[in-house]
Amino acid sequence: MKNNYQHIFSPMTIRHMTVKNRIVMMPMGTNFGEQNGEMSFLHINYYEQRAKGGTGLLIVENASVDSPQGSNGTTQLRIDLDNYIPRLYKLCENVHKHGACIAIQINHAGASAMSSRIGMQPVSASDVPSKAGGEIPRPLEKDEILHIVRKYGEAAKRAQICGFDAVEIHAGHSYLISQFLSPIYNKRTDEFGGSVENRTRFARMVIEEVRKQVGPFFPIFLRISADEFMEGGNTLEDTLTYLQYLEKEVDVFDVSCGLNGSIQYQIDANYLPDGWRSYMARAVKEKFGKPCITVGNIRHPQVAEDILAKGDADFIGMGRGLIAEPEWVNKVEYGKECDLRNCISCNIGCAGHRIGLNQPIRCTVNPAVNSGEDYMKHKVKKPCNVVVIGGGTAGLEAACTAAEVGCTTFLIEKSAQLGGLASVISKIPDKKRLADFPQYLIHRAEKLHNLFIFRNTSANVDLVKSLNPDIIVNATGSVPTLPPITGLHDLVDKEGTNVATVLKMIDRIQEYPEDMAGKKVSIIGGGAVGLDVMEFFTERGAEVSMVEMLPMIGNGLDPVSKCDIQAKLKKYQVKQMVNTVLQEVKNDRFIVKTPQGEIQEIPFDYGFICLGMRANTPVLADLEEAFGDTNVDIINIGDSKRARRIIEGTEEGRNILSALARHDYL
Repeated sequence: MKNNYQHIFSPMTIRHMTVKNRIVMMPMGTNFGEQNGEMSFLHINYYEQRAKGGTGLLIVENASVDSPQGSNGTTQLRIDLDNYIPRLYKLCENVHKHGACIAIQINHAGASAMSSRIGMQPVSASDVPSKAGGEIPRPLEKDEILHIVRKYGEAAKRAQICGFDAVEIHAGHSYLISQFLSPIYNKRTDEFGGSVENRTRFARMVIEEVRKQVGPFFPIFLRISADEFMEGGNTLEDTLTYLQYLEKEVDVFDVSCGLNGSIQYQIDANYLPDGWRSYMARAVKEKFGKPCITVGNIRHPQVAEDILAKGDADFIGMGRGLIAEPEWVNKVEYGKECDLRNCISCNIGCAGHRIGLNQPIRCTVNPAVNSGEDYMKHKVKKPCNVVVIGGGTAGLEAACTAAEVGCTTFLIEKSAQLGGLASVISKIPDKKRLADFPQYLIHRAEKLHNLFIFRNTSANVDLVKSLNPDIIVNATGSVPTLPPITGLHDLVDKEGTNVATVLKMIDRIQEYPEDMAGKKVSIIGGGAVGLDVMEFFTERGAEVSMVEMLPMIGNGLDPVSKCDIQAKLKKYQVKQMVNTVLQEVKNDRFIVKTPQGEIQEIPFDYGFICLGMRANTPVLADLEEAFGDTNVDIINIGDSKRARRIIEGTEEGRNILSALARHDYL
């Protein structure tokens, strides 16, 4: 397969660093570090998994050059003191033994820091918050700017001592250097503000100090937000102008985009096409003739190969894709492309965990971010029959995992298709990337000779008993929540009516006109499902209203989706009615009660009930009764336990290993 992707697998030399292929792991915060900013061994293992997987160059997540002032997280790495060198040295040593190169990103958070975490007021170019509603920072004095410049240089020198092959200076994404470069943040009137030359002065001083400290043979990367995608911010043309002041000592431009207020472009929303950002890297490369990294939902090898072949970029940056699939490079190189576990860009376990909740990162499609496929080293030591009921993502993960460690496994699915709700939802155009996960699981299942799949089969006690189970996994998923509201059950999902759940909407998806201008769509429920419906119809020109009982639309969304949804609600002028309760359903209107207690009618051409999902357990009680006096273990997982997200079901599916260990099978 290597010959099919000659550009991906061609080495490239930057000064004294030779990278064996063109795949670069991008810097992404993890919350795996120690409390004191030191590298943990869990953290080292995380990076080593990706080096073992064949990645050419790993860029370690941003390390603070001046803590606490410059810190942007509770367990962020630090490189501002010599005592951080030993663990970072160990990291480089572990990565290098797999033939990978490694760099580290050095950074000062500026106004993106939080006073509650750093114990002081954040600093910036000016007194402009780094995001809407953020803390007001204190403008830096000139002597403080010079101090931070020195700290960048010292950090880069430490990186060199640790054994890193290169260093990346972060000048994008609303961090301190970005706050000087962007006219949104920089309102200074001294030599560090105003003109392009002045706004680039701080960045230029940092780059020059880093070069002075690391010498002429050590590569310097610069990460930029090439287009800030915000009103009043730098456009791509503006960036090409200001880079003229910065490019001299830069060896590689890492071409990203977006700020805190446009994070859906920085951490790509799931509907953005594969490789959509490569035009930005091409523009930078054409102007300055220097190697560039491009990023942007790049999951499929042919997309990466085409970008490189066209000359849009010299390196392909993969971030979340390598969280999901540490073995991406090896699988592509050795002809196992069909085994790729592609990221679905859901942003839940990565951005949602770390940015939204300050948790360590996890992954919807990869339940073992740190340990990879090490679980397959375990094998059952005595015969074990596992029966899994339900072929959605949770059931498939449980069945595959059990079979991979040697259990004789039976998967029973009532429909003709495997994949469950994920496969259904992926039929919405903006959700098509979601289909990659069930497709991966189905392919994985079909390769296992000890996994027997029964499609078009309803599970019952007699069938399950005939399979002589030792462990039963119930994964029967969820169904739409339909409360006892007047008119709802008479109309919803019935032939000839205008009221539907999201499942019926997907059944009818080919029937909706492309141009729906003048049509009214009303949605009851402002959670993730209702928002999927909103996106579909607003993009077709419909006039959309949303009704939500809670005080806000999109409660519980990850920060990327939340930012994207807010932009769409504003763009399409969606009518939002919060703290509002559905009272009655008619075929052409919803009757609701407003927060003021008024009864209102909301007319529609199409009405949708999106009140979430509820657990569906049609056979669980019968199984528990039938096997109650035996040693058979019955486990309920995924949405049939409680309707949640794919990530919880995947994790619980993999946890079949705990049940096997508990019963002494492993």
